[in-house]
Amino acid sequence: MRIDAHQHYWQLSRGDYDWLTPELGALYRDFMPDDLEPIIRERGIDKTIAVQAAPTTAETEFLLGLAEKHESIAGVVGWLDLESVRFEAQFEAYRKHAKFVGVRIMLQDMEDAEWLLRPDVTSRLRWLADRDCPVDLLVREHQLPCVARLAEAVPRLRGVVDHIGKPNIAARSIDSWRVGLEKIAGNPNMYCKLSGMVTEADHASWKPDDLTEYVEHAVRVFGTKRLIYGSDWPVCLLAASYAQVVDIVERYLAGFPEADRDNIFGRNAARFYKLEV
Repeated sequence: MRIDAHQHYWQLSRGDYDWLTPELGALYRDFMPDDLEPIIRERGIDKTIAVQAAPTTAETEFLLGLAEKHESIAGVVGWLDLESVRFEAQFEAYRKHAKFVGVRIMLQDMEDAEWLLRPDVTSRLRWLADRDCPVDLLVREHQLPCVARLAEAVPRLRGVVDHIGKPNIAARSIDSWRVGLEKIAGNPNMYCKLSGMVTEADHASWKPDDLTEYVEHAVRVFGTKRLIYGSDWPVCLLAASYAQVVDIVERYLAGFPEADRDNIFGRNAARFYKLEV
């Protein structure tokens, strides 16, 4: 079972994608399962994880509705307001859906990454950990130290760093990212997604070799049992096609044992998100 564990669907008319503007060109249109399903079939991908792209419960419900209609969607990572008085009730409502598999925190655009460490926030994350709910963490490289401290404060939390922590690959920034990722990997409950790399590189001139040392470090610190492949489609289209994104990881793993390749391209995602596939 090959799984793309990070992709998005959206409809502009829904109106809750504040970040999605006409300036983003190719992304400024609807992207739905009928657009992606033929593409994943061509690349031998059996299932996907649809991940929230707007910080609203309405968008999560939209994705869960798509998951009911499309077998290609193995699970949905939704959004919850960790500061809401309705947090617990909303989570319990989501959990009734067979394809609700986790929650994502969109820290990348927050000015204060320390928000993640506020007592009320860590209390809610501890509550999720007690219920064995996976948490995706969308962060940038300068926010990785906060994630490492979160992993210490809530060691039972099963978390995954999206897009390898978004290092500034275009600027060849690597040293602080390398340290931050390694500290997070020290917690055995933390995972990392091999996703979103091309959009952190130079969109017009990136080459696969530009990404190699980042992938190598992620493999070195997380190993092949805590890395998860994701395309970040359609966001990846800003810099690369779906096929190019798959090729990056497949080529890097070509010399790895089949078991390792199978782990990164599906088994790890199935285990992390507790998928019924």
